[in-house]
Amino acid sequence: MIPWVRLDTATIPGASGELRLMQRGAEFSIMIGSNELMNSRLSGSEEALASLSAAKIAGRPGASVLIGGLGMGFTLRAALAEFAPDAAITVAELVPAVVAWARGPMQPVFGDCLDDPRVTIHEGDVGPLILAGRKGFDAILLDVDNGPEGLTRESNDGLYTMRGLGAAFAALRPGGVLAVWSSGPNAAFTQRLNKAGFAVEEVKVKAHRGRSGAKHVIWIAVRRD
Repeated sequence: MIPWVRLDTATIPGASGELRLMQRGAEFSIMIGSNELMNSRLSGSEEALASLSAAKIAGRPGASVLIGGLGMGFTLRAALAEFAPDAAITVAELVPAVVAWARGPMQPVFGDCLDDPRVTIHEGDVGPLILAGRKGFDAILLDVDNGPEGLTRESNDGLYTMRGLGAAFAALRPGGVLAVWSSGPNAAFTQRLNKAGFAVEEVKVKAHRGRSGAKHVIWIAVRRD
């Protein structure tokens, strides 16, 4: 068996943990401690985050899309394929090294998606962009940490509180969609989305596209007006 090789490490702003970029042959993994946050072989649910969102606002001209978390680029690439050609897509990535990895050792995974003229990369927290949105976005896609129950950074949890959901609601245009990725279900979070004014669907999606195995959860929450 081909052994894993550590390519790089990165600190997480505002957290004590450290990200590790690992490679085994053509496979990449980003880990924190003993937990694998993402793997280049598992793209199904991250792609669904974009495709399910795009279906909700199909036909909107010049859609403004905010993606929280670059990860391995699966959501971004799917967004470029699924949203209309005139969409503007901003990706907020808290850890600068993740962007560097995308342009460096993981470039075979990312391809040229970071250079697409529709894409803007913001190296920083997605939270302030949401707070400043004020009906500026048609879709907000959050793949931050491990979902509502985070692993990497305690302050990420603020995105999923009533206050955080209220900020997302205010940042969306009427009928806009908030899509949230999670490694597993969370009934309390579904209730908070409803209380925050969203019409909510909870969708279970295969982690590995077209294969059996683990399933992740995506909340598709449409702003009620």
